[in-house]
Parts: sequence; C-alpha cells; structure tokens
Amino acid sequence: QVQLVESGGGLVQSGGSLNLSCTVSGIGFSVYAIGWYRQNPGSNREVVATITSGGSTNYVDSVKGRFTISRDNAKNTVYLQMNNLKPEDTAVYYCKVERFGFPTWGQGTQVIVSS
Repeated sequence: QVQLVESGGGLVQSGGSLNLSCTVSGIGFSVYAIGWYRQNPGSNREVVATITSGGSTNYVDSVKGRFTISRDNAKNTVYLQMNNLKPEDTAVYYCKVERFGFPTWGQGTQVIVSS
C-alpha cells in the first residue's frame, strides 16, 4: 500500500521559512516523480513544484526563486524548502505520486503565513 506522509507545516511570519517533508512508503520511490501541491478552501488544488526521478525540477511562477524542491532517495523523502514566505502562500500543502495514471496523495500539512 502506497502511503505519503507530509510534515513541517506551521505558522510563520511573512518573510520567514519552512521546510516541508514528504515521506513515501510502499513503492520503489526512486523511480517516481513527486509533486507538491497546495489548496485553499473553495479553490482548486494547484501544483507548486515537481521533481522527476532524475532530479529535474519545475515550479509554478509564483514560487520561483523562493521555493526549492529536492529529494533524498535513501530516505524515500521529498522536501520543499520555502523561503521568503508571503501571506498568499497560506494553504494546505500536499504531496502526490502517480503510478500507472493513478494518483496517491498525502493527508496534507497546513502552512499559515501571517502578514
């Protein structure tokens, strides 16, 4: 059974930093791309950053230069380092893995950025 567990969210002031973790079990982690997404109530879930099995990364424009996605295959974990946080980054952050066209999501971790 595939499981993803996010951690590292919290309350931070504008300009602060957080480092989110997503630990994956139940799959051969190193061969899969992993994505970080975020969602606010009433809004669609949006992709924030993705990382391929080879380490190639992509970011939504609004976080470029502030967020960094990375992975540690030895720990089956993907990280999202978030710097210079803004109130508009407030959301529940989720990680996702997709296998054979089917997504599996974690439970999410709340990030709140106060102004």
